[in-house]
Amino acid sequence: MSDTLENEAIAEALAVIDQSLERVHERGMLTSSEVSDLLLDVRLLLAGAALEREAAPAAN
Repeated sequence: MSDTLENEAIAEALAVIDQSLERVHERGMLTSSEVSDLLLDVRLLLAGAALEREAAPAAN
């Protein structure tokens, strides 16, 4: 079960990264707030999966 959660979190994080790359592909520079937003989005996805993984064994 935890492998599935990890794989889903990784897939979601990659999707966020890919979407951001598409938006900024034509631009030469990014603002620091755009980079921070992207990193926070990825961190939230991965941290959420880690919390779900920790909670899953307790449910059994």
